[in-house]
Amino acid sequence: MPKCSPCASPWSSLWLTSFVILVVQSVISSSYSSSSTYQRNTAGGKRPGFLGRTLVLLDVNTRSPIRVLNDNFLSLQLDPAIIRDGWLDFLSSRRLVTLARGLSPAFLRFGGKRTDFLQFNNQKNLAKFRGPGPDYYLKNYEDDIVRSDIALDKQKGCKLAHHPDIMLELQREKAATTQLVLLKEQLSNIYSNITITARSLDKLYNFADCAGLHLILGLNALHRNPDNSWNTSSTLSLLKYGAGKKYNISWELGNEPNAYRSMVGHAVNSTQLAHDHAKLRTLLQSVRYYNRAHLYGPNAGRPRKNAVLLLDGFMKNAGSIIDAVTWQHYFMDGRVKKAEDFLKTRLLDTLTEQIAKVTKVVNTHTPGKKVWLGGLGPAWAGGINNLSETYASSFLWMNSLGVAAVQGIDVVLRHSFFDYGYTHLVDQNFNPLPDYWFSLVFKRLVGPRVLAVRVAGLQRKPQPGRVIRDKLRIYAHCTSYYNPNYMRGSITIYIINLHRSRKKIKLAGTLRNRTVHQYLLQPHGEGGLRARHVQLNGEKLLMGNDETFPELKPKILRAGRTIAMPPMTIGFYVIKNINAYACRR
Repeated sequence: MPKCSPCASPWSSLWLTSFVILVVQSVISSSYSSSSTYQRNTAGGKRPGFLGRTLVLLDVNTRSPIRVLNDNFLSLQLDPAIIRDGWLDFLSSRRLVTLARGLSPAFLRFGGKRTDFLQFNNQKNLAKFRGPGPDYYLKNYEDDIVRSDIALDKQKGCKLAHHPDIMLELQREKAATTQLVLLKEQLSNIYSNITITARSLDKLYNFADCAGLHLILGLNALHRNPDNSWNTSSTLSLLKYGAGKKYNISWELGNEPNAYRSMVGHAVNSTQLAHDHAKLRTLLQSVRYYNRAHLYGPNAGRPRKNAVLLLDGFMKNAGSIIDAVTWQHYFMDGRVKKAEDFLKTRLLDTLTEQIAKVTKVVNTHTPGKKVWLGGLGPAWAGGINNLSETYASSFLWMNSLGVAAVQGIDVVLRHSFFDYGYTHLVDQNFNPLPDYWFSLVFKRLVGPRVLAVRVAGLQRKPQPGRVIRDKLRIYAHCTSYYNPNYMRGSITIYIINLHRSRKKIKLAGTLRNRTVHQYLLQPHGEGGLRARHVQLNGEKLLMGNDETFPELKPKILRAGRTIAMPPMTIGFYVIKNINAYACRR
């Protein structure tokens, strides 16, 4: 549970007054009403006292935000593996572009484990670089791709395509075979090079541009000269091609440099990495179109000992060169078997600890420098089949966004939007998975201004010696200014209930007696936590067609009504027309 900063005296007085009034009202009602909302029969006919009832009082500091984040706070990532398995050729799909556009504005990072094995080849059509495929369909399949490319070239502006079902089925067969090879590479840490052609870059940029995403392209940091200095030949060719096409791109160099020794047998230390980023900055300035392009790094791995040491040395030597500090975090490995593991508070709390380590290093050398979580996923090694793409995974995802926002992480890039492994938002049938629907609701309702939350719990007395961890997580933001349904000054609260029982939340203080719009997201069907479909206020969420999202209709809760959170669910609550001072500017 995030802790709010000390609040101003008037706000504290208002909270205390509301709290006392609610306590008095509850005591009176329990004394004179035999059908009280919070009454519970017990053995022997005894009624529990007020402190024995399950009730949470909630208020928000509406005077000033505790953080102001990037408008692109929730952003996306694509893994370079889509070049190998062929899905890059399908990024022009109208449905896929529509789904990506639903999460704009956002950054799109093109990077991952294979960033450091990318080689740019300035040629348009190289069928031999498309990768292996079954002989019985490869020729016809490749011919279909070429014909699709020719048709796209004739379009002006945003280039979109409709791919026949048989073509998609053949691609899924090819991808399934290729992904076994990719997973074997990742588990063995032995990777083969990937060629990104001019045609590939065209398709990638077209996807980002059509979807309203800003592309961040990762460059190969392991392309080395004999003296271990960074070889810039491939990068310079790529920069010149991108500048000639006027592609608006930001840049990264390398991916998890702290892991290079285990991947290729030799390390790149922090001093050398800083020199490489300085060289890239000079290279960008030499290409007129990119002389003001943004550069992010060092994209360090999870902040354990080696990664923290590398980040410390890098920030000491190159902190002023980069525009934001990037690092990655994964919660678990592929051995997890239970959906309930995604709800463990000890697991959810690890992100808080990791953020503290990174921000301590950054503030030591460059106070105030923006920090990005540049590759967040529920699991490494491609995720966990039948778990990472279910409703259970959304608890990790939503809690991560809440924790990152409260601790001032400026941007969170989700790995991955589409294709690779089991941690994506959209499956290979171009259908949104639970994490996508949560991301869509988050984008529609949650703005970049973060507010302090004040919670008072009236719970049963904890058992002696038992550690009670926080299983009710509440975060508050100003409502997104992009949402036309809500005026500036509205507040969005999102609540994560990890309990196996229903919890009641009473709005107090400045939130008291306000009309609330509820967006309650629950698993749809009999799968429970393993469900791959989500319902909003009881209605299953499905795309209408390739270009139409379902209407996200709220349930209106009358003023003063207690919020009842079902067990193991996540809900968004908009307090409209509250005219919060922190949200009016």
